Amino acid sequence: MNESAYLGTEKISKLLLKFALPSIFGLIIQSLYNIVDQIFVGQGIGYLGNAATGIIFPLVMIGLGFGVFLGDGVASTISMALGRGEGRNVDKAVGTSITVSLLVGIVFTTIYYLSGDELLFLVGATDANLAMTRTYGFVIFLMMPLYIVQTTMSGIIRADGSPNYAMVGMLVGAVFNIIGDPVAIFVLDLGIAGAAYATIIGQFLSFLIYAFYFVKPKNFKLTRVSFIPKFNVLRRIVALGFSSLLTQLAVVVVTVVNNILLVNYGAMSVYGSDVALAAFVVIMKLFQIVLCVAIGIAAGGQPIVGYNFGAKKFDRVEKLLKTMLLWTVISCGICWAAFQIFPTFFVELFGSDNENYIRFATQCLRIYLLFLVPACLVKVCAIFLQSIGAAKIAAPLAVFRDILLIALSIVLARGIGIDGIFYAAPITDVITAVITLFVMIGVIKSFVAKGEEELKEKSVSISEDEREKMISNIIKPSKEGVIIAISREHGTAGKRIGEEVAKRLNVPFYCTEIMEIASIDSGMSHSYIKDINTNENTSYGGYYSASAVQYAMTAQAKAINKIADSGSCVLVGRACDYVLKERKNLVKVFIHAPFDYKVNKVMEMYHDEKEKAEMFVKRSDNARASYYKSVSGHEWGDSEQYDISVNANIGIEGVANVICSYIDNFKKV
Repeated sequence: MNESAYLGTEKISKLLLKFALPSIFGLIIQSLYNIVDQIFVGQGIGYLGNAATGIIFPLVMIGLGFGVFLGDGVASTISMALGRGEGRNVDKAVGTSITVSLLVGIVFTTIYYLSGDELLFLVGATDANLAMTRTYGFVIFLMMPLYIVQTTMSGIIRADGSPNYAMVGMLVGAVFNIIGDPVAIFVLDLGIAGAAYATIIGQFLSFLIYAFYFVKPKNFKLTRVSFIPKFNVLRRIVALGFSSLLTQLAVVVVTVVNNILLVNYGAMSVYGSDVALAAFVVIMKLFQIVLCVAIGIAAGGQPIVGYNFGAKKFDRVEKLLKTMLLWTVISCGICWAAFQIFPTFFVELFGSDNENYIRFATQCLRIYLLFLVPACLVKVCAIFLQSIGAAKIAAPLAVFRDILLIALSIVLARGIGIDGIFYAAPITDVITAVITLFVMIGVIKSFVAKGEEELKEKSVSISEDEREKMISNIIKPSKEGVIIAISREHGTAGKRIGEEVAKRLNVPFYCTEIMEIASIDSGMSHSYIKDINTNENTSYGGYYSASAVQYAMTAQAKAINKIADSGSCVLVGRACDYVLKERKNLVKVFIHAPFDYKVNKVMEMYHDEKEKAEMFVKRSDNARASYYKSVSGHEWGDSEQYDISVNANIGIEGVANVICSYIDNFKKV
């Protein structure tokens, strides 16, 4: 049964509301830790306190980045494994990610404490706010190792099918922080240290709630052995979560550069460095809240976009995109209007102890967030592109925005002083929005044109019984016995070899049938499922974390298992050797050949010119290697992963002889 079919039939607005609200709520809760600190610190301590927390913020973001990096990577790993029916192996990924996140946290915290004031000055501290910065950072980093683990565990819990539990855990910590801040600052008179203690105690409560979940998770069971890091598992987690780390680190770089510029050029202005820093911190917090809404809308739409794109339901994909953009314009537009009409109100929420600070922050708030709505729309479009597997486009687009913002901040600050740092943001937002508009027009035209023929076909609703009947017509009856899983380089005639082996053993042969079954079972387009093995995006780790691609990969793994359940057979491609690795009657084969042999074979089989044949061999092998590594975490073609590794230059008959001879001996064991 296809559990995700409702994503392709349910009303768009209803689906998006269901998925987006928890996402928005969760992101805002996560942001509240730092923002609540800013508000109560500003009210109880003053703008210097806000400057101090703003200096520690990018360092905290690095820790958060590693937590999100490992959490998103292991979440994608879990989702794909559960989709393949491999829940029993999930504990290795879970244990590895938790152990590594703890080790990263310990190393990061050790570096922070050993670096001392030099690190604080490097990220923007001044003589006036150094004492507060040092105090706040010392307390915050006491919790950093467990904070990174907590963030990683949040991703695991969501992937295990308990997003509400993850949200509640985060909410408990945030509520404690909201209550604890005023108590620590105003009642206990602990100053900025009190704000920090309220934060880490709230984080620790969330950590305890998350840790309790692992006593009885839904889809896996942890043992002591689970927590011993597995390098191959870690490599896969890293590949799937790397784009999330880059996103977080980009925020860090932009914040640190701006802090340094504000200190230097603020000192040359009538306002001074600390006023400029405090104002920037306030503006970024307000910007962060609005971005949470936009990102929540887009992230909530990811699984819906991914499923419908994979199913070639482009009318629904287009409607989804329009709905996400409309909701973003309305929600973020309301925030923009409030900031432009009542800027002083929002600034004074974070303290009002200095007239220069109020005047400067109010002016800069209007400037920096002048094109807030286009900035949010760009973020939504980038996540949309990621949802359809277009990481090759989405990643450079996101990086371009940050690079341009840094460059313009430096250039304009030199030209017109401190105001130039704030004018850089709206200019960047306009340029990025225009570029994104052209990119989106091109992408939409491209994928609509690609699926034009399929869209012309009449849509037929297939019942579950009809679906199973279609699949049973493809899967041929067989007997109990050996399952041969063949992986092959392009140009080795691996498919023909597989057919020959199946013929000799008198068992069914499957290659393209895997994709047919996956398409029928999932409701996704046959051509889309086929494309993920040849798509050039496979060189980007983020491609495989896209929901559409995960659906397709999971559908193929399910199809492979269904075929294997029917009895002895020969399967070629789609990482079938790894998908079936737990089966005792499995023989794993890899067929390779020298590059020139493969090129000549491609020229012979497809009548291509040599240059074209060379390109196809390289592209196809790279795509297959990337797919295999994403599914398994192992290197494609590594002889240790296979029972037999055969050179195809001995010919189709020769390779078939080797395989059949091995199987004869295998049966006797």
